[in-house]
Amino acid sequence: MTAAAGQETATRRSWSAAAAAYAQPRVLTMFVLGFSSGLPFLLIFSTLSAWLTEAGVSLATIGFASYVGLAYTIKFVWAPLVDRLPLPFVGRLLGRRRAWMLLAQVVVAAAIFAMSRIDPASDLAGMVVAAVVVAFASATQDTAIDAWRIEAAASKDDQATMAAATQLGYRIALIAAGAGALYIADYASWSASYATMAALMGVGMLGTIVAYRPAEAAPQDTAAAALAPKQDFLRWLYDAAIAPFIDFFARKGWLAVLILAAIGFYRLPDFVMGVMANPFYLDLGFSKSEIASVSKLFGIWMTIAGALIGGLVAVRIGMMRMLLIGALLVSVTNLAYAWLATVGPDVAALTVTVSLENLAGGFGGTALIAYMSSLTSTAFTATQYALFSSFFALPGKIMGGLSGVMVEGLGGFYWFFILTAAMGVPAVVLVWLLMRLSEPEPRAEPRAGRV
Repeated sequence: MTAAAGQETATRRSWSAAAAAYAQPRVLTMFVLGFSSGLPFLLIFSTLSAWLTEAGVSLATIGFASYVGLAYTIKFVWAPLVDRLPLPFVGRLLGRRRAWMLLAQVVVAAAIFAMSRIDPASDLAGMVVAAVVVAFASATQDTAIDAWRIEAAASKDDQATMAAATQLGYRIALIAAGAGALYIADYASWSASYATMAALMGVGMLGTIVAYRPAEAAPQDTAAAALAPKQDFLRWLYDAAIAPFIDFFARKGWLAVLILAAIGFYRLPDFVMGVMANPFYLDLGFSKSEIASVSKLFGIWMTIAGALIGGLVAVRIGMMRMLLIGALLVSVTNLAYAWLATVGPDVAALTVTVSLENLAGGFGGTALIAYMSSLTSTAFTATQYALFSSFFALPGKIMGGLSGVMVEGLGGFYWFFILTAAMGVPAVVLVWLLMRLSEPEPRAEPRAGRV
């Protein structure tokens, strides 16, 4: 066999192994848990924005209402509890990770159902309070699921596959909470829509119960030598809340600041644009059913395609190159929305715009999840990943809350989308710097898939 033929065979095997990895039981479970993680998200963001728009709430107020999602950005504050605190009774049955997941899922379902019983036109404050509860419980669920995903992966090589499965389940949930919720609202009512979404949280509960129970590392007594033997609480507090951050900065040095900045800016265009997406579609003149069919149904499948492509491409080009390409795509594709603003309510133009943006979002999302997962230490999985995902969401949540003010201040949606595209430039520069300053990635070698 020639060298070229051998290289071609190795390439085929590596692609085959990458595809076969999606059939692993833990990867399939990750798909279900990703669904549970994604379902609440749109219900307190763009789907809720559409409901508030129809209820006559102003764009500025809708933008400010998106601040309920700040819970996702500060979840690292209580992540040490998820990392270290076992829940009574159910914790002994399911283990620490799954017990926290189940508790959070029950609270999310109850709060979404509460939203279904509220009329935002007459009780906007009550709707916001219920949405805040959803956000905090959902952020807690994400913390536990992220820790489970990282610990359940057979090896670090499987992180991209698990990340792609997360994206797949997450995006299927976005179909339900986006297109599904809009269809139900169009043909029945918003109340029926949100009640249905509350019931769908049962899918995640079932997935949690049947999920693999990973080995749970015993807490490390990092400060044992420095603290007196009787200071058990202080030692626990140090190990739970301080040691994870010290560990990360000790491993990465000054590059840790650059890493956190790159993570924070990576999806900024999508976060800011996303709050105004449904108000933009409705303002152009699209119906809820058209928005559901193109943006929330077809568009999500394009995101899924991007996520799966990302999981496969990571094997061939390496994580950092994939991260840079994703940052470029996330920024550039926001310009398609500026173009759509000049075209008007044309379904074909909407389809092209949504396709480009969602393919880029799925690709970039897989790259970012895999990258953040690779940064964690197994001793502090939940806390460190919560730190990274909090930095990932914080700038976008802050700026997203001002998105309605931006649209009104810039005189319309066209310049707003030009601005959101420009917001992606810092991420491109930061990822490029990380590629230059970090150690080179080893080339991916062909390997057999695991079951």
